[in-house]
Amino acid sequence: MFRRVSIVFLVLLLLSVLPSQAKDKKKQLLPEDVLRAQTVMVVIHPDAGEAVTAPLANRNAQEEVERAITKWGRFNLVMDAYTADLIIAVRKGNRSGPIIAHSPADNRPVIFQPGIGDARIGQQPGRPPDLSQPLPGDMGNRGPQLGTQVFSSDDTFEVYRGRMEYPLDASPVWRYIARDSLNAPQVQAVEQFRKTIDESEKQRQHKP
Repeated sequence: MFRRVSIVFLVLLLLSVLPSQAKDKKKQLLPEDVLRAQTVMVVIHPDAGEAVTAPLANRNAQEEVERAITKWGRFNLVMDAYTADLIIAVRKGNRSGPIIAHSPADNRPVIFQPGIGDARIGQQPGRPPDLSQPLPGDMGNRGPQLGTQVFSSDDTFEVYRGRMEYPLDASPVWRYIARDSLNAPQVQAVEQFRKTIDESEKQRQHKP
C-alpha cells in the first residue's frame, strides 16, 4: 500500500514540475539587439529577378513594406545600410519564366512619397552599395540581363542585422515566407514580424 501511494505521489510531482520546466525553457523569439533596433532599411533582395510580365513587382513590394512599417511607427526608415540597425530584404513570388536580372527598376533614387516622406532619413541617389559580396563572375557585370529562372510562388521577407559590410551575407535573424504576404493593404509579412516582436517583448518582461 505504501509503495502504491509513493508511486502516485511521484507521478503527481512530475506533472506539477514539467509545465514549469517547459515554461522556463521557452526561449525569447528574437534577440535583444533586434528588439532594441530603431532604424530599418528595406531593400529588394539582390537575388530577386524581375519577371518580364511584372517588371515592377519587387519595387512595389518594397514600397508596400515601407508604407506598412511607417504606419506601424516602431522604426525609422533609413537609406544607408551603415545607419540601419536592421535590413529587411524582400522578394516577390513569381511563377517560372523569363526574368530580368539586375533590373534598373530596382535601383531607385530616394523620392519622398506621400505616406512615407518624413519617415525616411537621408538620401541615396542612384544604385545603392552592394549588400552582399559579389561573386567573382559578377564583378563588373551588373547591367540588366535577360534570363530564365525557376521562381517560388511565395513572397519572402527576411530580416538581417545592419551596420556592417555585406549584411545579407549573414544568416537572417527572422524570415517569413508565404504567398502574397507582401501585398497591400495588410502586408501580412510585416504583421507577422510585428507579432513576433510583441511576443518576444512579453517573454522578456516575464523573464526572471
